[in-house]
This record gives sequence, C-alpha cells and structure tokens, in this order.
Amino acid sequence: VQLQASGGGLVQPGGSLRLSCAASGSRFKINEMRWYRQAPGKQRELVATITSGASTDYADSVKGRFTISRDNAKNTAYLQMNILKPEDTAVYYCYAGVVRGTSLSALPYWGKGTLVTVSS
Repeated sequence: VQLQASGGGLVQPGGSLRLSCAASGSRFKINEMRWYRQAPGKQRELVATITSGASTDYADSVKGRFTISRDNAKNTAYLQMNILKPEDTAVYYCYAGVVRGTSLSALPYWGKGTLVTVSS
C-alpha cells in the first residue's frame, strides 16, 4: 500500500489550499486517516483526524479553519485549509491505519510530505 500526498504550494496569508492523500494497492481497508505537519525546527504535530465512520478531530490551532474529509470509494483523504497563516507553513504528512488482507490489526502507513508555504 502506498500513500501519495499532493496539493502543497505557496499561498498568501488568508488564502486556501486543499491537500489530498490517495492510497493505492490491493486488498486493503483504511481505518483512521490523519494529517500531521512539521515546521522547520519543530516536532511533528497532529493536525486533523478522521475515522472510518467520518468522525473528525482537530488541533486547537486549526479549528474553524481546516476541514478534513475522506472519499472511501477513492481511498482518499483531503485537508481543506482556509484562512492560512504564516505559522501554518510546514511539511504536511498524511497517515493511514491500514488493514491488509485477512489481518485483524491496522498498520501505520505514511505518505511523503507536501510543503505548504504561507507567505506574502
């Protein structure tokens, strides 16, 4: 199973971006999906979570500005980021808990990061 993150780029403060995280492979099921970010010189932090039942949770710093969603038919998660601030600048990583084949437990999978830069 592979995760491919995309959608990063340069945006002005107050602008919007939409990140995508697509999973590909065979014989798998995705449980929880998450977005993390890591700013230069800082630890990786959890930004948003969406369960297989579409329950969501957000870091306080992005509540009201970011929205996580998923399309189960496409095995894809999205992160809609609005009212972006310079402090949102970071490499954003997607994570998925993946159940493969007949396994009863989920394994962690990570996508390569996508850079988001918020600057005027």
